Amino acid sequence: MAGSVAWVTDVTPEDLVDPFGRTVRDLRISVTDRCNFRCAYCMPAEGMKWVPREDILTFEEIERFARVCVDRFGFDGIRLTGGEPLVRAHLPRLVERLAGLGVDVSLTTNGATLRRHAQDLADAGLARINISIDSLQRDRFLELTRRDELDNVLDGIDAAIDAGLAPVKLNVVMMRGINDDEAVDFATFGRERGVTVRFIEFMPLDATGEWTKATVVPAEEIVSAIEAVYPLVALTRGTEPAERFRFADGKGEVGVIASVTRPFCGDCDRVRITAEGSFRTCLFAIDEFDMLRHLRGGGSDDDLVDAISAAVGTKWAGHSIGQVNFIRPAKSMSQIGG
Repeated sequence: MAGSVAWVTDVTPEDLVDPFGRTVRDLRISVTDRCNFRCAYCMPAEGMKWVPREDILTFEEIERFARVCVDRFGFDGIRLTGGEPLVRAHLPRLVERLAGLGVDVSLTTNGATLRRHAQDLADAGLARINISIDSLQRDRFLELTRRDELDNVLDGIDAAIDAGLAPVKLNVVMMRGINDDEAVDFATFGRERGVTVRFIEFMPLDATGEWTKATVVPAEEIVSAIEAVYPLVALTRGTEPAERFRFADGKGEVGVIASVTRPFCGDCDRVRITAEGSFRTCLFAIDEFDMLRHLRGGGSDDDLVDAISAAVGTKWAGHSIGQVNFIRPAKSMSQIGG
């Protein structure tokens, strides 16, 4: 495979189990903290301090870290995130490297430039894609993202379908008084386009302190609004973050991610590494573990294995959103990786 290194290992993978008995198998990799949007719930309009380019993990470093997770711990899923991952140059080359590890490779994007990249990503081995879009109304979209890019995002959704990526999922963060009246509109859009819409409860990840529980639209309310128009049948969720519902007439499905009202921490199998090589055991983790020093400082694969194992050994039971002991992460969503 062009651009990839053929690694051979005779090490039998061992399950990576956290202190609460959860087996970790899913790796989220942020390839950049930069973004071409300025979504109000994700980052401030101005004043972001970007990680210097020389401190961002290279494709070779990302591939090596992912290979250790796959070969030594049996990881079976990798998702690329950002920031906006498509602002990272030559991203299909990284997808090709990761797909060569024999695992499911997916991507989360805002979709604004997807028309230019979708086919190359699919050809490189990308299996699935999630596209973030929080309103189908132009004025709201502009207010939320601070960018007039709705037409390009809609075209990006079509581009993903045209490229054969499947499934194509839309991520919609629902916020009280902002877009909570669009649940049925999005369900209709998904049915018509043949894509799956996943509604996400608003989480405190903007690092600005503006989140309140009153801004959360509960998953139960979203499902009820959709079911009043389109009868639904509940499906088994498994370890996926989304609770899934099939349209009773067979025209696709929708999902809800109830991170606030019905946390699924007990089934969490995910860990994350940021664009600068900081390892996180939870999206809301307070502590990070430096993997760059091993990747760039001459550490062996065994050193990485030990560091990953030690970090996962600190993974907590859950994030405690809405409780008295909850501590908001100091970093914004764009700095952590979605």
